[in-house]
Amino acid sequence: MAARRTRRKKAAYRKRVQNRFSMFLVMLALLMILVAVYVSSIKLQDRLDALEAQSALLQVQIDAEKERAEEIELLRKRSQTKEYYEEIAKEKLGLVNADEIVFKAE
Repeated sequence: MAARRTRRKKAAYRKRVQNRFSMFLVMLALLMILVAVYVSSIKLQDRLDALEAQSALLQVQIDAEKERAEEIELLRKRSQTKEYYEEIAKEKLGLVNADEIVFKAE
């Protein structure tokens, strides 16, 4: 009987050791998964930061282009007026109205 009890104790001890080793392996695998997830989250956060910076830069460019489009629209509207044509004709072609006096430098 004592031998049987000793065998049972040894078997129980082996099971406990085996269970502890199995738990250690499970914990190790879980730790490795957590490390992999953490590293991935850091990479994703860096990528997110880069994309947000790029988005901000693109928004600045969009705003600049909207302002430019407004300026072009104002110039288009202004260029359809008679005053604009007279101004250009005076500057580039030397137009003089009939009631204006021209002084030329010698």
